[in-house]
Amino acid sequence: MASRRNAKAFEDAPRAKLDKATLRKAMRVFRYLKPYRAWFILGLVLLTITTGLSLLFPLLLGQLVDAARGDVGAQGDLLERIDQVALTLLTVFAAQAFFGFFRIYLFSWITENMLANMRRDTYDHLLKLPMTFFAQRRVGELNSRISADIAMLQDALTTNLAELIRQVLIVVAGIVMLTTVSTELTLTMLAIIPVVALVAVFFGRFVTKLSKQVQDRIADTNVIVDETLQGIQNVKAFANERWESLRYGTSVLDARRLALKGARWQGAFVSFIILCMFGAIVLVIWRGVRMLPTGEIQMGELFSFILYSMFIGASIGGLPELVNRMLKAIGASERLMDLQDEPNEAISLEEHRATIQLQGSISFEHVAFHYATRPDVPVLRDVSFTAAPGERIALVGSSGAGKSTIASLVLRFYDPVSGNVKIDGKAASEFDLSALRDRMSLVPQEVLLFGGSIRENIAYGKPNATSAEIEAAARKANAHDFINSFPEGYSTVVGERGIQLSGGQRQRIAIARAVLKDPAILILDEATSALDSESERVVQEALDKLMVGRTSIVIAHRLSTIRSADKILVLDKGRVIESGTHDELIASEDGLYRSLSRLQSDTSRA
Repeated sequence: MASRRNAKAFEDAPRAKLDKATLRKAMRVFRYLKPYRAWFILGLVLLTITTGLSLLFPLLLGQLVDAARGDVGAQGDLLERIDQVALTLLTVFAAQAFFGFFRIYLFSWITENMLANMRRDTYDHLLKLPMTFFAQRRVGELNSRISADIAMLQDALTTNLAELIRQVLIVVAGIVMLTTVSTELTLTMLAIIPVVALVAVFFGRFVTKLSKQVQDRIADTNVIVDETLQGIQNVKAFANERWESLRYGTSVLDARRLALKGARWQGAFVSFIILCMFGAIVLVIWRGVRMLPTGEIQMGELFSFILYSMFIGASIGGLPELVNRMLKAIGASERLMDLQDEPNEAISLEEHRATIQLQGSISFEHVAFHYATRPDVPVLRDVSFTAAPGERIALVGSSGAGKSTIASLVLRFYDPVSGNVKIDGKAASEFDLSALRDRMSLVPQEVLLFGGSIRENIAYGKPNATSAEIEAAARKANAHDFINSFPEGYSTVVGERGIQLSGGQRQRIAIARAVLKDPAILILDEATSALDSESERVVQEALDKLMVGRTSIVIAHRLSTIRSADKILVLDKGRVIESGTHDELIASEDGLYRSLSRLQSDTSRA
């Protein structure tokens, strides 16, 4: 429930109300425009040219009407004048098409470059965010939100922004042209605009709020799909296809309900705009026709005026939808900027220049820790221990005792609330974070393999490794034989999350990855607890080879795997209550370690 509330808070981050803070945050998107500002200015120039050419159309058509009526006979032959106006029209259309092509391509080119940089920066920032961030966010939700928001920005920057500028130019320039034709008719037409503007503001805010709610519901449905497909094995094992279908269907229907509500209001808004605009045009035509007999206006001028009015009416009618889309884009920008504003770890994505030398000693000095989301639930309480270089330290205890948290503190996924974690006698926080983690390796209980080949997955421990190095690491991990048994050998594709490999095979790939990395500090998080006896034997043999000469933190579920550890720490409710070798701890009559060992022995015999 806590994660759901946090996720909901993240969804609601963009504000429906367009205030200065929102605008400032959204305008930061345009920093990505800076490298292309000269091209953007050129695009605006082309946009102005094409808009101006389009506004010549009503004027020239009016002249064509007057030419056909013979009203310009004093200026030359009637047919010649008609031909001249028609040729001018064709030239205007050709020029508009020419400049329009380059304007559209230029804005698309600028937008795609901007968005490529934005995608890369957002993804890079995500990679640098701490584990506390991901503990409060669902990955499917983040993926959905980033994809939807950047797609929305793509539409806004490629089409909507240019179209909004174009329509505003048409309205402003069109009104100026109308005034030159007839001031009286212009005032008649503009009398309706303040009413339309007020209604547009009211409807715009309301429709924007509904649109945001629809986007939130769509994001929720995408999260359901992502979670269901990632856990499809559990869905089928529990025969919960119907329940998942109902859950998804309910979410889709909620989104549909909000979308239809928005469509009703948007339809009412558009209908009102159409009524006002075309009503104004009818009013203008009625007034203009009454002015014709008195000679206050010519037929061609009236024709041009009507066309200009239709141009302006169509532009004003399209403005609310364009503004609505831009408001959505502003909300999307704010979400992305909120994401980029999340405090990140001190991680550099530059290539590591040199590997730091670590002896591998670890020291916990009165360490206390609780998660930021649960400050009232202490996870570690006054934990102190040392691990000399090359020692094997085993952590045992019941679930929730704090074993994995100790491993996370060593990896600096989190920092202690109080106390110190030291590496080689130096505070862990004083090391460059990327360089420090580069000298550590983790073999978890649930191994995540990427969807590429076995070679690529092993090379994840050292991306520039040669084929010989990869094969040598696989041999040390007892993985070479089973890899060669596949028809495609090291080129075998493991499938999403390594689904085509068994648990033991995935573990050995993870061990080979760790071997290739050659870490000074190794963390084994219950690496054999989910395996059968035969797989455990093979994997444990590989782990024993891997731990030689490295400081190893072993989180153990099966106590039989840690008998040879140099030191065993027994944790209970976040405290180290026992410490010693296997023989020392098993000799304690009332000790928790002996109790756990006896319990496991009884279970295995049963």
